[in-house]
Amino acid sequence: MKPPGSSTCAPDGAVPVKTALSNFAEAVEGEARALGFCAFGVASAATDEDRAARLDAWLAAGMHGSMGWMEERAHHRRSPQGLWPEARSVIALGMSYAPAADPLRLADEGGIGRISTYAQGADYHDTVKKALKNLARWMVSEGDKRGLGPVGVKVFTDTAPVMEKPLAAAAGLGWQGKHTNVVSREHGSWLFLGEIYTTLDLPLSGPARDRCGSCRACQDACPTDAFPAPYRLDARRCVSYLTIEHKGPVPEDMREGLGNRIYGCDDCLAVCPWNKFAETAHTMKAFLPRAELTAPELADLLTLDDAGFRKLFSGSPIKRIGRDRFVRNCLYAAGNSGREALLAQVEPLLADADDAVADAARWARAKLRSSLSRSDGEVAAT
Repeated sequence: MKPPGSSTCAPDGAVPVKTALSNFAEAVEGEARALGFCAFGVASAATDEDRAARLDAWLAAGMHGSMGWMEERAHHRRSPQGLWPEARSVIALGMSYAPAADPLRLADEGGIGRISTYAQGADYHDTVKKALKNLARWMVSEGDKRGLGPVGVKVFTDTAPVMEKPLAAAAGLGWQGKHTNVVSREHGSWLFLGEIYTTLDLPLSGPARDRCGSCRACQDACPTDAFPAPYRLDARRCVSYLTIEHKGPVPEDMREGLGNRIYGCDDCLAVCPWNKFAETAHTMKAFLPRAELTAPELADLLTLDDAGFRKLFSGSPIKRIGRDRFVRNCLYAAGNSGREALLAQVEPLLADADDAVADAARWARAKLRSSLSRSDGEVAAT
Protein backbone atom coordinates (compact mmCIF):
# COMPACT_ATOMS: atom_id res chain seq x y z
CA MET A 1 0.00 0.00 0.00
CA LYS A 2 1.30 3.43 -0.91
CA PRO A 3 1.49 6.04 1.85
CA PRO A 4 -0.76 9.12 1.62
CA GLY A 5 0.62 11.58 -0.90
CA SER A 6 2.66 9.02 -2.83
CA SER A 7 0.72 9.58 -6.06
CA THR A 8 -0.64 12.54 -7.94
CA CYS A 9 -3.37 10.44 -9.54
CA ALA A 10 -6.98 11.04 -8.58
CA PRO A 11 -10.42 10.05 -9.89
CA ASP A 12 -12.09 12.43 -12.33
CA GLY A 13 -13.32 15.52 -10.50
CA ALA A 14 -11.27 14.80 -7.36
CA VAL A 15 -8.42 16.97 -6.11
CA PRO A 16 -5.03 15.35 -6.82
CA VAL A 17 -3.51 13.93 -3.64
CA LYS A 18 -0.43 16.18 -3.73
CA THR A 19 -2.60 19.24 -4.20
CA ALA A 20 -4.84 18.10 -1.34
CA LEU A 21 -1.80 17.64 0.91
CA SER A 22 -0.43 21.04 -0.09
CA ASN A 23 -3.77 22.66 0.73
CA PHE A 24 -3.89 20.76 4.00
CA ALA A 25 -0.38 21.92 4.95
CA GLU A 26 -1.43 25.53 4.36
CA ALA A 27 -4.47 25.00 6.55
CA VAL A 28 -2.31 23.43 9.27
CA GLU A 29 -0.03 26.47 9.21
CA GLY A 30 -3.01 28.79 9.58
CA GLU A 31 -4.29 26.82 12.56
CA ALA A 32 -0.82 26.73 14.09
CA ARG A 33 -0.52 30.49 13.93
CA ALA A 34 -3.96 30.85 15.50
CA LEU A 35 -2.68 28.72 18.40
CA GLY A 36 0.28 31.03 19.00
CA PHE A 37 3.05 29.54 16.87
CA CYS A 38 4.93 32.17 14.89
CA ALA A 39 7.19 29.85 12.89
CA PHE A 40 6.14 26.86 10.78
CA GLY A 41 7.84 24.48 8.38
CA VAL A 42 7.90 20.88 7.21
CA ALA A 43 10.91 18.54 7.04
CA SER A 44 11.31 14.94 5.97
CA ALA A 45 11.14 12.24 8.63
CA ALA A 46 13.72 10.15 6.79
CA THR A 47 17.23 9.64 8.12
CA ASP A 48 19.73 12.37 7.32
CA GLU A 49 23.12 10.64 7.42
CA ASP A 50 25.12 13.84 7.91
CA ARG A 51 22.90 14.89 10.80
CA ALA A 52 23.17 11.46 12.42
CA ALA A 53 26.96 11.44 11.97
CA ARG A 54 27.29 14.81 13.71
CA LEU A 55 25.28 13.51 16.66
CA ASP A 56 27.41 10.36 16.89
CA ALA A 57 30.65 12.36 16.80
CA TRP A 58 29.40 14.76 19.48
CA LEU A 59 28.41 11.89 21.77
CA ALA A 60 31.66 10.02 21.11
CA ALA A 61 33.60 13.12 22.21
CA GLY A 62 31.69 13.08 25.51
CA MET A 63 30.38 16.61 24.97
CA HIS A 64 26.98 15.66 26.39
CA GLY A 65 28.52 15.47 29.86
CA SER A 66 26.41 13.55 32.36
CA MET A 67 23.30 13.60 30.15
CA GLY A 68 23.44 9.84 29.69
CA TRP A 69 19.90 9.72 28.37
CA MET A 70 21.13 11.37 25.16
CA GLU A 71 23.46 8.46 24.48
CA GLU A 72 21.08 5.78 25.70
CA ARG A 73 18.42 6.78 23.17
CA ALA A 74 20.71 7.95 20.40
CA HIS A 75 19.19 5.35 18.06
CA HIS A 76 15.84 7.13 18.45
CA ARG A 77 17.36 10.59 18.26
CA ARG A 78 19.26 10.02 15.00
CA SER A 79 16.12 10.34 12.88
CA PRO A 80 12.36 10.74 13.29
CA GLN A 81 11.80 7.32 11.72
CA GLY A 82 14.22 5.84 14.23
CA LEU A 83 11.74 6.85 16.91
CA TRP A 84 8.56 6.20 14.88
CA PRO A 85 9.03 4.23 11.66
CA GLU A 86 5.60 5.21 10.32
CA ALA A 87 6.47 8.92 10.30
CA ARG A 88 6.77 10.52 6.87
CA SER A 89 6.92 14.25 7.67
CA VAL A 90 7.90 16.46 10.59
CA ILE A 91 6.02 19.67 11.22
CA ALA A 92 8.47 21.96 13.02
CA LEU A 93 7.00 24.84 14.99
CA GLY A 94 8.30 27.79 16.97
CA MET A 95 6.87 30.07 19.66
CA SER A 96 8.58 33.38 20.37
CA TYR A 97 9.78 34.38 23.81
CA ALA A 98 11.63 37.50 22.66
CA PRO A 99 12.35 39.63 25.75
CA ALA A 100 11.48 43.29 26.02
CA ALA A 101 14.44 43.99 28.33
CA ASP A 102 18.13 43.37 27.62
CA PRO A 103 19.02 39.97 29.16
CA LEU A 104 22.54 41.24 29.89
CA ARG A 105 21.51 44.32 31.86
CA LEU A 106 22.14 42.70 35.28
CA ALA A 107 25.57 41.25 34.48
CA ASP A 108 27.35 43.57 36.92
CA GLU A 109 24.73 43.46 39.68
CA GLY A 110 26.47 41.18 42.17
CA GLY A 111 23.64 41.00 44.68
CA ILE A 112 21.15 39.89 42.01
CA GLY A 113 20.69 36.40 40.62
CA ARG A 114 20.28 36.19 36.83
CA ILE A 115 17.64 33.77 35.55
CA SER A 116 17.57 32.88 31.87
CA THR A 117 14.87 34.72 29.94
CA TYR A 118 13.02 31.55 29.00
CA ALA A 119 12.55 30.57 32.66
CA GLN A 120 11.17 33.88 33.95
CA GLY A 121 7.64 33.11 32.78
CA ALA A 122 5.42 30.03 32.71
CA ASP A 123 6.93 26.62 32.00
CA TYR A 124 7.14 26.48 28.22
CA HIS A 125 6.87 22.70 28.23
CA ASP A 126 3.25 23.03 29.35
CA THR A 127 2.37 25.91 27.02
CA VAL A 128 3.97 24.49 23.89
CA LYS A 129 2.79 20.91 24.53
CA LYS A 130 -0.81 22.08 25.01
CA ALA A 131 -0.75 23.98 21.71
CA LEU A 132 0.88 21.02 19.94
CA LYS A 133 -1.79 18.66 21.19
CA ASN A 134 -4.55 21.01 20.10
CA LEU A 135 -3.01 21.29 16.65
CA ALA A 136 -2.55 17.52 16.37
CA ARG A 137 -6.18 16.91 17.29
CA TRP A 138 -7.26 19.45 14.69
CA MET A 139 -5.11 17.71 12.07
CA VAL A 140 -6.71 14.34 12.74
CA SER A 141 -10.22 15.77 12.57
CA GLU A 142 -9.57 18.00 9.57
CA GLY A 143 -7.70 15.28 7.69
CA ASP A 144 -10.68 12.99 8.06
CA LYS A 145 -13.05 15.70 6.81
CA ARG A 146 -10.83 16.21 3.75
CA GLY A 147 -10.71 12.53 2.94
CA LEU A 148 -7.00 12.13 3.61
CA GLY A 149 -7.59 8.93 5.51
CA PRO A 150 -6.33 8.22 9.04
CA VAL A 151 -3.81 10.88 10.03
CA GLY A 152 -1.21 9.54 12.43
CA VAL A 153 0.43 12.14 14.69
CA LYS A 154 2.83 12.30 17.62
CA VAL A 155 3.83 15.53 19.40
CA PHE A 156 7.15 16.40 21.04
CA THR A 157 8.80 19.31 22.78
CA ASP A 158 12.22 19.21 24.46
CA THR A 159 11.88 16.07 26.59
CA ALA A 160 11.75 13.41 23.82
CA PRO A 161 14.72 11.94 21.89
CA VAL A 162 14.28 14.38 19.02
CA MET A 163 16.94 16.54 17.34
CA GLU A 164 14.76 19.61 17.50
CA LYS A 165 17.21 22.22 16.28
CA PRO A 166 18.46 20.36 13.19
CA LEU A 167 14.86 19.49 12.28
CA ALA A 168 13.78 23.11 12.69
CA ALA A 169 16.64 24.15 10.41
CA ALA A 170 15.71 21.49 7.84
CA ALA A 171 12.12 22.78 7.92
CA GLY A 172 13.25 26.34 7.24
CA LEU A 173 12.41 27.92 10.61
CA GLY A 174 15.94 29.27 10.67
CA TRP A 175 19.49 27.96 10.65
CA GLN A 176 21.64 26.56 13.43
CA GLY A 177 23.92 29.42 14.35
CA LYS A 178 27.48 29.19 15.57
CA HIS A 179 26.03 28.91 19.10
CA THR A 180 24.18 25.77 17.82
CA ASN A 181 20.76 27.28 18.53
CA VAL A 182 18.22 28.12 15.84
CA VAL A 183 18.47 31.65 14.47
CA SER A 184 15.48 33.10 12.64
CA ARG A 185 15.54 36.15 10.39
CA GLU A 186 12.21 37.20 11.91
CA HIS A 187 12.55 36.06 15.53
CA GLY A 188 16.26 36.06 16.25
CA SER A 189 17.44 33.42 18.72
CA TRP A 190 14.27 33.49 20.81
CA LEU A 191 12.22 30.48 19.73
CA PHE A 192 10.79 27.60 21.72
CA LEU A 193 10.56 24.58 19.44
CA GLY A 194 8.02 21.79 19.08
CA GLU A 195 7.37 19.06 16.55
CA ILE A 196 4.52 17.00 15.19
CA TYR A 197 5.52 13.78 13.49
CA THR A 198 2.88 12.66 11.01
CA THR A 199 2.19 9.77 8.65
CA LEU A 200 1.26 12.23 5.90
CA ASP A 201 3.71 13.03 3.12
CA LEU A 202 3.39 16.80 3.37
CA PRO A 203 5.25 19.09 0.95
CA LEU A 204 8.65 20.02 2.37
CA SER A 205 9.60 23.61 3.15
CA GLY A 206 13.31 23.38 2.41
CA PRO A 207 16.14 24.44 4.72
CA ALA A 208 17.05 28.03 5.58
CA ARG A 209 20.39 29.44 4.46
CA ASP A 210 23.09 29.98 7.08
CA ARG A 211 23.49 33.74 7.49
CA CYS A 212 26.06 33.89 10.31
CA GLY A 213 28.82 34.90 7.92
CA SER A 214 32.02 35.99 9.64
CA CYS A 215 30.23 37.02 12.85
CA ARG A 216 31.51 35.39 16.02
CA ALA A 217 29.69 37.47 18.64
CA CYS A 218 28.19 34.41 20.32
CA GLN A 219 31.57 32.66 20.48
CA ASP A 220 33.26 35.63 22.10
CA ALA A 221 30.41 36.23 24.56
CA CYS A 222 30.52 32.78 26.18
CA PRO A 223 31.79 33.23 29.77
CA THR A 224 33.10 29.67 30.05
CA ASP A 225 34.53 29.03 26.56
CA ALA A 226 31.96 26.33 25.80
CA PHE A 227 32.49 26.51 22.03
CA PRO A 228 35.61 24.58 20.96
CA ALA A 229 34.74 25.63 17.40
CA PRO A 230 31.89 27.45 15.66
CA TYR A 231 28.75 25.28 15.45
CA ARG A 232 30.08 22.97 18.16
CA LEU A 233 29.07 23.13 21.83
CA ASP A 234 30.79 21.33 24.69
CA ALA A 235 27.94 21.04 27.19
CA ARG A 236 30.40 20.28 29.98
CA ARG A 237 31.52 23.92 29.87
CA CYS A 238 28.11 25.49 29.20
CA VAL A 239 26.55 27.57 32.00
CA SER A 240 23.08 26.29 31.13
CA TYR A 241 24.23 22.70 31.49
CA LEU A 242 26.18 23.39 34.68
CA THR A 243 23.33 25.21 36.42
CA ILE A 244 20.45 23.01 35.21
CA GLU A 245 21.56 19.52 34.24
CA HIS A 246 24.76 18.99 36.23
CA LYS A 247 24.27 17.24 39.55
CA GLY A 248 26.60 17.64 42.50
CA PRO A 249 29.36 20.25 42.84
CA VAL A 250 30.34 22.24 39.76
CA PRO A 251 34.08 21.88 39.01
CA GLU A 252 35.96 24.62 40.85
CA ASP A 253 37.62 25.98 37.74
CA MET A 254 34.17 26.69 36.26
CA ARG A 255 32.58 28.45 39.22
CA GLU A 256 33.85 31.98 38.65
CA GLY A 257 32.65 31.80 35.05
CA LEU A 258 29.09 31.35 36.30
CA GLY A 259 29.12 34.94 37.57
CA ASN A 260 25.67 35.75 38.93
CA ARG A 261 23.85 33.31 36.62
CA ILE A 262 21.74 31.04 38.80
CA TYR A 263 19.62 29.28 36.17
CA GLY A 264 20.69 29.05 32.56
CA CYS A 265 22.49 31.63 30.47
CA ASP A 266 21.42 33.99 27.68
CA ASP A 267 24.78 35.49 26.73
CA CYS A 268 25.35 33.73 23.40
CA LEU A 269 21.72 34.29 22.40
CA ALA A 270 21.50 37.89 23.55
CA VAL A 271 24.45 39.14 21.50
CA CYS A 272 23.21 37.70 18.21
CA PRO A 273 22.74 40.58 15.72
CA TRP A 274 19.64 38.93 14.26
CA ASN A 275 17.77 39.65 17.51
CA LYS A 276 17.23 43.22 16.34
CA PHE A 277 14.53 41.87 14.03
CA ALA A 278 12.71 39.97 16.80
CA GLU A 279 9.47 41.69 17.72
CA THR A 280 8.15 41.26 21.25
CA ALA A 281 4.64 41.51 19.78
CA HIS A 282 5.02 37.84 18.82
CA THR A 283 5.86 36.79 22.39
CA MET A 284 3.22 34.56 23.99
CA LYS A 285 1.70 36.14 27.09
CA ALA A 286 2.46 33.00 29.08
CA PHE A 287 6.17 33.66 28.58
CA LEU A 288 6.11 37.22 29.91
CA PRO A 289 8.39 37.45 32.96
CA ARG A 290 7.07 37.20 36.50
CA ALA A 291 8.09 40.32 38.42
CA GLU A 292 9.71 38.34 41.23
CA LEU A 293 11.98 36.47 38.80
CA THR A 294 13.35 39.36 36.75
CA ALA A 295 15.90 40.56 39.33
CA PRO A 296 15.72 38.38 42.47
CA GLU A 297 17.95 39.21 45.43
CA LEU A 298 20.46 36.51 46.29
CA ALA A 299 19.98 37.25 49.99
CA ASP A 300 16.36 36.14 49.69
CA LEU A 301 17.02 33.10 47.51
CA LEU A 302 19.71 31.74 49.83
CA THR A 303 17.16 31.35 52.63
CA LEU A 304 14.81 29.11 50.64
CA ASP A 305 13.88 25.76 52.12
CA ASP A 306 12.18 23.10 50.02
CA ALA A 307 8.66 24.36 50.72
CA GLY A 308 9.62 27.95 49.97
CA PHE A 309 11.37 26.90 46.77
CA ARG A 310 8.34 24.96 45.54
CA LYS A 311 6.02 27.85 46.30
CA LEU A 312 8.19 30.46 44.58
CA PHE A 313 8.73 28.38 41.45
CA SER A 314 5.31 26.81 41.09
CA GLY A 315 4.51 26.66 37.37
CA SER A 316 8.12 27.50 36.47
CA PRO A 317 10.64 25.25 34.68
CA ILE A 318 13.06 26.06 37.52
CA LYS A 319 11.05 23.82 39.84
CA ARG A 320 12.40 20.80 37.95
CA ILE A 321 15.95 21.14 39.32
CA GLY A 322 14.90 21.16 42.98
CA ARG A 323 15.85 23.35 45.90
CA ASP A 324 19.32 21.90 46.51
CA ARG A 325 20.70 22.45 43.01
CA PHE A 326 19.16 25.91 42.85
CA VAL A 327 20.60 27.04 46.20
CA ARG A 328 23.96 25.56 45.12
CA ASN A 329 23.84 27.89 42.10
CA CYS A 330 22.92 30.86 44.28
CA LEU A 331 25.90 30.17 46.52
CA TYR A 332 28.28 30.27 43.56
CA ALA A 333 26.72 33.59 42.57
CA ALA A 334 27.13 34.85 46.14
CA GLY A 335 30.80 33.87 46.12
CA ASN A 336 31.29 35.75 42.86
CA SER A 337 29.42 38.82 44.07
CA GLY A 338 32.06 40.39 46.29
CA ARG A 339 29.21 41.32 48.66
CA GLU A 340 30.44 40.44 52.14
CA ALA A 341 26.97 41.18 53.52
CA LEU A 342 25.88 37.87 51.96
CA LEU A 343 28.01 35.99 54.48
CA ALA A 344 25.00 36.21 56.80
CA GLN A 345 23.03 34.00 54.41
CA VAL A 346 25.97 31.85 53.25
CA GLU A 347 27.29 30.67 56.63
CA PRO A 348 24.13 28.87 57.83
CA LEU A 349 24.33 26.74 54.67
CA LEU A 350 27.72 25.33 55.69
CA ALA A 351 25.75 22.73 57.64
CA ASP A 352 23.21 22.03 54.91
CA ALA A 353 22.09 18.41 54.60
CA ASP A 354 22.97 18.40 50.90
CA ASP A 355 26.69 17.87 50.32
CA ALA A 356 26.80 19.99 47.14
CA VAL A 357 25.12 22.89 48.94
CA ALA A 358 27.51 22.66 51.89
CA ASP A 359 30.48 22.49 49.52
CA ALA A 360 29.23 25.54 47.61
CA ALA A 361 28.75 27.40 50.89
CA ARG A 362 32.37 26.71 51.90
CA TRP A 363 33.57 27.96 48.53
CA ALA A 364 31.38 31.06 48.69
CA ARG A 365 32.53 31.89 52.23
CA ALA A 366 36.18 31.58 51.22
CA LYS A 367 35.64 33.78 48.17
CA LEU A 368 33.78 36.45 50.14
CA ARG A 369 36.39 36.47 52.89
CA SER A 370 39.09 36.81 50.25
CA SER A 371 37.22 39.74 48.72
CA LEU A 372 36.90 41.34 52.14
CA SER A 373 40.62 40.90 52.85
CA ARG A 374 41.54 42.49 49.53
CA SER A 375 39.19 45.38 50.25
CA ASP A 376 40.70 45.92 53.69
CA GLY A 377 44.19 45.81 52.20
CA GLU A 378 43.30 48.41 49.59
CA VAL A 379 41.90 50.70 52.30
CA ALA A 380 45.05 50.30 54.43
CA ALA A 381 47.24 51.12 51.45
CA THR A 382 45.53 54.45 50.80
